[in-house]
Amino acid sequence: MSSGAEGGVKTLLASALLSITTATANPAAINVVGDGIVAPLTGTPGDAARGAAIVANRQIGLCVLCHQLPSNNKSQGNIATSIAGAGSRWSAAQLRLRLVDSRRLDPSSVMPAYHRLDGLTRVANAYQGKPIFDAQQIEDVVAYLVTLK
Repeated sequence: MSSGAEGGVKTLLASALLSITTATANPAAINVVGDGIVAPLTGTPGDAARGAAIVANRQIGLCVLCHQLPSNNKSQGNIATSIAGAGSRWSAAQLRLRLVDSRRLDPSSVMPAYHRLDGLTRVANAYQGKPIFDAQQIEDVVAYLVTLK
């Protein structure tokens, strides 16, 4: 095989591997049904304890910048819906879509798309080419939020 053809094959293979590893970060690859994503993004069930830690963490999730958590901590946001009772208001599928890409439901939403790569603007260098939450983190946060009844 010539070096030019070999380079083309390597490029094609690298592109295919990239599309496989980032498929869930592309909203077009995620099956939205109505106002939710019914199928989990991973084969591993979400862990509610890990999800609670992500939501409360000011360096990872940043959820507390806008949302109030079901606690008495005064240093929480108040510009978005409280997540207390989220599991009573929304299904796991609805919560999953809100996390993956809230603008699919409300184009004017200021909530970040936690699991999307395309069509984003003003992305911090640390997040270029990768989602804020990986698929397992999405599932962990969903597992936590559905417990909030």
